[in-house]
Amino acid sequence: MPNLISGPGITEFFRDGFQHTAWRWETRRAYGVAHETEDLQRFLRGEPPVPGPARPWLLTMASLEEEGKRVERVRVIDEPPTDYQRWLLEDVADSVAAGEDIRYLPRAEAERLEVPMRDFWLFDSRMIGLFHFDGDRSLGMELTDDPAAVLQGCQIRDAAWHYACPAHELTGPVRSSM
Repeated sequence: MPNLISGPGITEFFRDGFQHTAWRWETRRAYGVAHETEDLQRFLRGEPPVPGPARPWLLTMASLEEEGKRVERVRVIDEPPTDYQRWLLEDVADSVAAGEDIRYLPRAEAERLEVPMRDFWLFDSRMIGLFHFDGDRSLGMELTDDPAAVLQGCQIRDAAWHYACPAHELTGPVRSSM
């Protein structure tokens, strides 16, 4: 197994792991993130989110924006969206307000583009962080500067970004199906 950065280590990496841009390709229908479970269940029950302390990720994004760094993300979304994807749509405004540029690409369009469905972060178009999973649970991110892997990441970014729509075009009131 390669050396993996996981959980808080990924947030730490963002503080000084890149100079200009970080771009995320997010393809999964759900992510088994332990600290999200309660909020997701509240959403599925139709309950309002519980206000909480500022999340470390959002604080990091705001800090990066102040430094002039760009963080962008394309999320592949199903039609209709999965429960997890609907919950992310409800929550996306906080991430955008913190400085992330988040866009959505329908899964059918991603399949038409024939882009690989493997999650990664691309840093400064020079390094790629490939995610490893066990089911829906992330095991961590493997960093590599392998030219072929980085080139493929750049090609996926260019195709996906061109066809993806900004988050605000998909958001609005997102209700639980309960």
